[in-house]
Amino acid sequence: LNRAHMEITVNGRQQQVEENLNAAQLIEQLGLTGKRLAMEVNEEIVPSSGYETYRFRANDRIEIVHAIGGG
Repeated sequence: LNRAHMEITVNGRQQQVEENLNAAQLIEQLGLTGKRLAMEVNEEIVPSSGYETYRFRANDRIEIVHAIGGG
């Protein structure tokens, strides 16, 4: 199957990803599953509860920040 791709920017680096990629899939591809993260897309916070349903669009600018656990 030939799947369509699009370009997004993740932490300042351009990446080719499949169209309709969701936030949970991106985190999995980056090897960050299960880590505490904060994600912004085009300077808007995406709540972790919405990662499964949030779909990226071409040219989105994504910033992923590791949340540092404190006690």
